[in-house]
Amino acid sequence: MLKKSILITSVIVFSIITAVVGSSIYTLYSKKVVSVDPKLKEVSGIEFDKHKRLWAINDSGDEPKLYRLNDDGSIAKEVLVTNAKNIDWEDMTQNKFGHFFLGDFGNNKNDRKWLTIYKIENPIDIKTNTTEAEIIKFTYPELDGSPIQPDQRNYDLEAFVAFGRHLYLFTKNRTEPFDGITNVYKVGDHAANFDAQLIDSFKTCTTMEKLCWITSAALSPDRKKLALLDSTSIWLFENFKGDKFFSGDVFKIDLGIVTQKEAITFYDDNTIAFTDEEFKGIGGNVYFIKLDQVTKVKVQRSHPQPQ
Repeated sequence: MLKKSILITSVIVFSIITAVVGSSIYTLYSKKVVSVDPKLKEVSGIEFDKHKRLWAINDSGDEPKLYRLNDDGSIAKEVLVTNAKNIDWEDMTQNKFGHFFLGDFGNNKNDRKWLTIYKIENPIDIKTNTTEAEIIKFTYPELDGSPIQPDQRNYDLEAFVAFGRHLYLFTKNRTEPFDGITNVYKVGDHAANFDAQLIDSFKTCTTMEKLCWITSAALSPDRKKLALLDSTSIWLFENFKGDKFFSGDVFKIDLGIVTQKEAITFYDDNTIAFTDEEFKGIGGNVYFIKLDQVTKVKVQRSHPQPQ
């Protein structure tokens, strides 16, 4: 009798787990639009140009190139940034004029002193397969050359947006123990050397760092919504004042199963696109969500003082 009870319990538990996993898989893949060309297996940033065509960049290891995609995910055009290097390209954003910014600021070991952002012309104006960038350099004034302690390793970056005449950088937290805080830094949007100004912080979660890392950011075209991406969710900020992005309402949108989600952007004020990297046959896709058709869970704002 005991063995039979254990067997029944095991079947019930297995069925519940299967249903939960199945639901999570459906949550993600029901939003899939297209798979991207295998050459873009490590997409780290995406943007739509003014003609609503999707552009993408690869993570480190690729040439300093942008790729424009066809509707079927194949590559329509490649543009080489002739005066750039791809040390660790991690995100792409644009300002209201359509200039693209490419963030070469990945800093996994928290040991890069100077980080780089490349600013290029509006891609719809690039007539050839090459372009040249303005070069924006920045450093963290808090760093004095001393070894960074494990609980202070919050100088990696994979996310930024353009707002007004500035760029806002959201850190990828690598603290030990992990405290879940993303810091926001501010630099200018033009060629110069900047000390990044720490202006705000937001705590995502502290359960597992790989589930809470911020890997990309985007502002809606009307500049009224900010989206931050992690491996399972979109953090959506609305009703904020000026550049105080965390001063308004905060919502969380479940994206289903864990994949390496690395890039996010807005197609329009109600539509978000995001991508994940391909890993062992999983991922490598573009997904779309409509904000008026998904469940947005309002969360209690965790708004710590900048660390």
